[in-house]
Amino acid sequence: MKKVLLIGASGTLGRAVQTLLAPRYEVIAASRHDASHPVDLRDEASVLALFERVGRLDAIVSTTGNVHFGPLAQMTAAQFDSGLQDKLLGQVRLALLGQRHLNDGGSITLTTGILAEQPIAQGVNATAVNAAVEGFVRAAACELPRGLRINAVSPTVLAEAWDAYADFFPGFEPVPAARAALAFQRSIEGVQTGQIYKVW
Repeated sequence: MKKVLLIGASGTLGRAVQTLLAPRYEVIAASRHDASHPVDLRDEASVLALFERVGRLDAIVSTTGNVHFGPLAQMTAAQFDSGLQDKLLGQVRLALLGQRHLNDGGSITLTTGILAEQPIAQGVNATAVNAAVEGFVRAAACELPRGLRINAVSPTVLAEAWDAYADFFPGFEPVPAARAALAFQRSIEGVQTGQIYKVW
């Protein structure tokens, strides 16, 4: 059975991806607070330790990443940097280190979001970070060796989180996490690379 490392497995999207993949793969669930496989993508030593524990992989999936939300007029460089360090550089670090632990033909799937193309009020950091992750994916796909592939999934706001976020997304249509999870399966099992799979 092929082996998938799922980062962010404790979140809403991560749980949906794990549910979908579990019948087909050996899914190794990891997250910042996981007792068996803890990992902090902001810490290179933590990521390296995780890869050493889990061994060779067929796919790496990230469904995690925090960004800063707040008005531009009050935003500080440090607040903006928090999103760069977490969702952007955290996922980039995962891909840079992870490529060496993938079997030939393996895949990497990162997570961005609709705000890369559809900004909202107080979402400047999210838009910038998501767009940067997508740029990394498109460029990295051109250089990965050994038949390795990399894609990103860009979901809109999830239905499971709609009650908390509806006021920030006026006129947007939420999608169930289970629908967004299908795009991760497509990335793992398909043939494309350098793609941004939009679930809007």
